[in-house]
Amino acid sequence: MTEKLYYKYWGKASLDNDSGASYHLLPYHCLDVAAVGWQLLAPDKPLCKQLAKQLKVEPEWLRQFFVFCLALHDLGKFSQAFQSLRQDLSVDLVKANPRMSYSERHDSLGFCLWQEILQTKLDEQLLASDSTDSAGNAWPIQLKSWLEIVTGHHGMPPKTNLRTRNFFEVVDEQAAMAFVQDSVEFFLADFDFQPLLDKALKKRLKPVSWQLAGVAVLADWLGSNQEYFIYYDKPKELKTYWHEIALEKAKEAIGALPKIPDVNAFQTIEKLFPFIQQPTPLQEYAIKEPLTEQPQLFILEDVTGAGKTEAALILTQRLMAQGLADGLYIALPTMATANAMYKRLSNVYHQFYQSGSKPSLILAHGARELSQVFQDSVVLAKQSITDGDYLSGQNEEDQELSATAYCNAWLADSRKKALLADVGVGTLDQALLAVLPARHQSLRLLGLGRKVLLVDEVHAYDSYMQKLLNALLEAHARQGGSVILLSATLPQTMREGLVNAFYKGLGQNAPALSYPAPYPLATHTPATAIEQSIDTREAVKRIVNIQRLNNEEEVIAQIKLTVVAGRCVCWIRNTVKSARQSYQDLLDAGIASDQLSLFHSRFAMIDRQVIENRTLEYFGDNSTPEHRKGQVLIATQVVEQSLDLDFDVMITDLAPIDLIIQRAGRLMRHIRDEQGNRIRQEGAKDLRGRPILYLLSPDPIEGADINWLKPDYAGTQAVYQHIGQLWLTAKLLVRRGQFTMPDDARDLIEGVYSFDAEEEIPDVLLDGSIQATSKAMVQKSMADLNVLKLNKGYTRSSGDWDEETKIPTRLTEEETMSVALAIVENGQLKPYAKAETYAWALSTVKLPSHEWKKAQAQIPGNLKAMIETLKAEQKALRWVEILPFEEGQVIYSSSLGFVG
Repeated sequence: MTEKLYYKYWGKASLDNDSGASYHLLPYHCLDVAAVGWQLLAPDKPLCKQLAKQLKVEPEWLRQFFVFCLALHDLGKFSQAFQSLRQDLSVDLVKANPRMSYSERHDSLGFCLWQEILQTKLDEQLLASDSTDSAGNAWPIQLKSWLEIVTGHHGMPPKTNLRTRNFFEVVDEQAAMAFVQDSVEFFLADFDFQPLLDKALKKRLKPVSWQLAGVAVLADWLGSNQEYFIYYDKPKELKTYWHEIALEKAKEAIGALPKIPDVNAFQTIEKLFPFIQQPTPLQEYAIKEPLTEQPQLFILEDVTGAGKTEAALILTQRLMAQGLADGLYIALPTMATANAMYKRLSNVYHQFYQSGSKPSLILAHGARELSQVFQDSVVLAKQSITDGDYLSGQNEEDQELSATAYCNAWLADSRKKALLADVGVGTLDQALLAVLPARHQSLRLLGLGRKVLLVDEVHAYDSYMQKLLNALLEAHARQGGSVILLSATLPQTMREGLVNAFYKGLGQNAPALSYPAPYPLATHTPATAIEQSIDTREAVKRIVNIQRLNNEEEVIAQIKLTVVAGRCVCWIRNTVKSARQSYQDLLDAGIASDQLSLFHSRFAMIDRQVIENRTLEYFGDNSTPEHRKGQVLIATQVVEQSLDLDFDVMITDLAPIDLIIQRAGRLMRHIRDEQGNRIRQEGAKDLRGRPILYLLSPDPIEGADINWLKPDYAGTQAVYQHIGQLWLTAKLLVRRGQFTMPDDARDLIEGVYSFDAEEEIPDVLLDGSIQATSKAMVQKSMADLNVLKLNKGYTRSSGDWDEETKIPTRLTEEETMSVALAIVENGQLKPYAKAETYAWALSTVKLPSHEWKKAQAQIPGNLKAMIETLKAEQKALRWVEILPFEEGQVIYSSSLGFVG
């Protein structure tokens, strides 16, 4: 064969300890990636069918053309500047050019090379040919958007402002052109170019381009795996390499991934949840509600204990059996709630699939490696994940399987790939990254594509995250995904916003929703009956009495009475500072330390895990009278959502009404007798008396002024700045003296959040709420600014793509710092956590920057020097701050957490 110029360029290189440097020729790597794409886009697979349907082309056409594009994904590596990065490979390769420095990504170089040079050359070549096929000659100009997708295979759309002459020699351009020419002849022989000339295809490509970009990322990752694609450095005809090597190795690489398991049809609720004796009304609805043949949105609103999660999982299995999804991702507000759901789901998810299959279950959040349940589901194959993997946010080691929760090694090695698992559980943040300009967001979006997106506690997010969630619902509906949203109660405006977002993704006008809406309520759309009033089970119907307490002294007195009576009590405080102080005040008031616990967000991970497990043991579903008797928990908002806790008495600081309802859901949550024994008999009544919610709040007098919450409740006002909504909440609850669930839930929510309710706020308090209102508007504006403009397609102008800037999934009042606690022992700094693995990671605590700065200022000079030495020795610790302890310093304790 005639040796082509492109055989003088390497595409992958590595250092082999036995034989020195080795390399893989660039055209072969390009074909490897294209071959993986060929397998991923098999026309009979749901992925290719879905994408082709959206593009309105045949699946076979899409596969053939996109695989050709994938073969060109690494055109930027034909740059001699890039080739000069490795000069130790072979004399047969192009020689280094010392005049060309390289600092740009090769993906952007490839796209710019196409725009500046190759498209024009290909146009000229086709025009000079003897072909009379106008479509076959005019298609290169339509290739721009497609190549923008594949050259952005490193997770971001390519830049468009590079000048090729700074990076490419003439010989490089010739080699790249020869490869393009041969790729056209090989992949596009007898290809129908006519669809490319349809301007409507270009428009349809924009929303689909995000998923195709995910395919390109995935193909490149798999096609770069040296375990399957062994480096080859001898010239071989492209056709020969493609058929004899690339396709065969791609089959092996794809075969190593978990197979999409066959779905089980829903049979009975007992089959899915053996512990359920009688379905709740909401679960009955989930079993019987007719499904349609298109993407669907469900919003399930019901009281705590109504079985919303089980109802959602029933709907999920039915949607999967309908062929509308292959899996599920459950998004939760916090890592703690995600950990709890992961453990809960690990006993259920395999029922979604047929016997003998091995569906993968993945935990997806920033500290998942510190979850013992997740660790138990993944056995590390080559070496343990290190502290550095956690602290730096990197985790790229191979992992193997165990029998607990099948967790595929390839999926488990990166949070970026976690959403590709059959079933995923994690924070909402991981899903929101799919609609933000974050590296590899396209892979996350692709992973969600064939899944039911289930969002729990959907009311729990601020204006910023709500806006991002709306964008996610729009994107998910556009790619054919169904959504299930769960909440105790939603304000009407929020419910309408969620429905409108989903319909925008469908490209349809949203239906009108009833107002005032009934409660409990199931919203299902598109459907014949969009809104259905749902009854709730008798066990969770109840009247909750409200008793206002004027000050903390009254709270402490009430807690002491509760302890003497042998009952358990929780006091939810709005700030960490007030929670710590109340803990100390109760100790001073004579509450024994073994009866008192503190739970907030500023504990080291190792202590937080212990506290969370103890909290579930003492106050959870299976807690016993021996555990519960006389126990007191002082907690912040960490216990108000998703954790299955049950207290005999609940005391809460004043908060917005929806959070008060959430907190009340932890009051007498389970059916128990007078001693606290769990009663599981259907139809049984709780024997602990009528529930009383104690509300620590000033009197909501009509003449309240701007200092209504100050000075005694200044912490509450700092956290919940809309003082008018707090006043409305207190007024509603105190005036009523009680509320009935579920009958009053909707009135309570709209009594605080509706436009009519706002008119009742005293003018002086409304003026004081302007800051909070303005903040919400700013948050929405920030979300609009940050979220990707998906309608523009996978292109640089779709968002603020920046290598250095990380767009947040949630806004905070103040920057938080990851701080690793260190103990001074024998002149050395040791991790606070006494653990064999993840010791430094388990020693970390999140602190507001002002608290960290105050603590940092107290570190003695000799310890600062030790910190620098430690960071030099352990590079992973460069990602965090180090806070050392010396004997006698009271900075942190396992009972109080960080005290500063």
